[in-house]
Amino acid sequence: MANLQNTQFFQVETGPQVQAREVLGIVYKALREKGYNPVNQIVGYIMSGDPTYITSYNGARSLVMKVERDELVEEMLREYIFNNSWE
Repeated sequence: MANLQNTQFFQVETGPQVQAREVLGIVYKALREKGYNPVNQIVGYIMSGDPTYITSYNGARSLVMKVERDELVEEMLREYIFNNSWE
């Protein structure tokens, strides 16, 4: 029988974390390959939270839902600032 006087440790091993940058690239490519306007579709998803704006092709929809929408916006803004040499 286990010793009930001691606290047991339980660790969940998480898989590799998905980066917003990678997700945006994969989603953009999937939308483009399916003939959608990726910018419009991604904006629609970010504004509404409705994942049906993102195609399920190549797992893009399930992948984009693993990242918080605010993280996607942060990544896009970070890249925009960098590309315009504001910092």
